[in-house]
Amino acid sequence: MLRLSTLALLACSVPALAQEINVYSHRQPELIQPLVDAFTAETGIAVNVAFVEKGMVERLQAEGDRSPADLVLTVDIARLLQIAEAGVLQPVQSDVLEANIPENLRDPNDLWFGLTSRARVIYASTDRVAPGEVTTYEDLADPKWQGRICTRSGLHDYNIALLGAMITHHGDDYATTWAEGLKANLARKPEGGDRDQVKAIAAGECDIALGNTYYIGQMLADPEQQPAAEAVTIVFPTFEDTGNGGGTHLNISGIAMTKAAPNHDNALKFMEWLASDTAQKIYAETNFEFPVKAGVERSDLVKSWGEFTADTTPLAAIAAARPDALKIMEAIDFDG
Repeated sequence: MLRLSTLALLACSVPALAQEINVYSHRQPELIQPLVDAFTAETGIAVNVAFVEKGMVERLQAEGDRSPADLVLTVDIARLLQIAEAGVLQPVQSDVLEANIPENLRDPNDLWFGLTSRARVIYASTDRVAPGEVTTYEDLADPKWQGRICTRSGLHDYNIALLGAMITHHGDDYATTWAEGLKANLARKPEGGDRDQVKAIAAGECDIALGNTYYIGQMLADPEQQPAAEAVTIVFPTFEDTGNGGGTHLNISGIAMTKAAPNHDNALKFMEWLASDTAQKIYAETNFEFPVKAGVERSDLVKSWGEFTADTTPLAAIAAARPDALKIMEAIDFDG
């Protein structure tokens, strides 16, 4: 009788213990907290997020089947591919994900799924940069910008991805010359994040900078940072058409399920929920990112920045160029 009671208690306790998900995230916690809160409120499933800025692949490999992580969230296509190539993910078959996420934003083997996209744009001073003065990424290496450009580290994933896109359009030699030209035009050594570049423009330290679109939205929503954000305008640059197609460089944030996934079913629920209208709208309104699900509109603020043509270069090709891009940045000592 005691045994039956014990089993009954265990059976009752398992669902309660299972009502959680563990996520390793490259994304800053504040960027995904609104989504976590909404999902938990709707489902009762707790989402535990561990911010893992570096060494995620190594951590997952070391933990192996004992890993507590169910899911990984990344800020860059290259990181998604690195994790997939490390053999620490499992494929996810889901009619919901297949229907809601465009094919070009999903792994062919169902190992990862894009959730949002963002553009790598130019922040330009409203006072010191005339409309049309900078229109392409290639323009950034023009000597007329000497001493006028700010950027975060050239080794950061966002800039490595942009350089990878430059490689796919023009080849390694051109990309090296371009990166050297960009370095020569810097007003200061690379430092800080994208928001720091906006503040530097507002302070008159530089006139233009590289940055992701959504940071402007976040700054405009913060009373303390709003004045700096209002001192810049967003320019959607394109790559010069070289026969490979031009357009504005896009990257994605994405999600994947680990091989271990101790809470598999709940993890799948979270993945599918993140591709739903509800979550995609939160991404759009709260994070100022571009939804990937058809029919979900960008926020009014994001729409006010204007329309643009996205670069058609496959993200997988850009990710494949990452090693060469990293070598270039290190060889020219971009941050030095």
